[in-house]
Amino acid sequence: MARILSIDYGKKRTGLAVTDPLQLIAGGLATVATSELFDYLCRYVAQEQVERIVVGEPRQPNGEPSENLARVQQFVNRWRKQKPEIPIEYYDERFTSVLAHRAMLEGGLKKKARQDKALVDEISATIILEDYMRSKQK
Repeated sequence: MARILSIDYGKKRTGLAVTDPLQLIAGGLATVATSELFDYLCRYVAQEQVERIVVGEPRQPNGEPSENLARVQQFVNRWRKQKPEIPIEYYDERFTSVLAHRAMLEGGLKKKARQDKALVDEISATIILEDYMRSKQK
């Protein structure tokens, strides 16, 4: 089997998470500058077998598209054009940042660590991936 990678796409930073090769466990991978994301992913998939990419679909709580959706769609279209062998799909990411902050609180992280936006992005990507994996088990 190959890994599944998830993306919490942001205007400045993007959080990434990945499964183990057996797709049993999701874990944070990195937070990268969004301007470097495409090249980072190309290097990663050249080194690791990736079966698919799941990208958080940014929506407002009422289901309307968020302002970031257009940027995410541009990235997804570029990926599909240049790397069609690795499918990429959207997954609802509403409330992942809230859940990431809650996980940090429950994990006992100090205030300074909870203010680390890169860590929040990586945890959000992990939550997206865990939710995606649960949805596929049903």
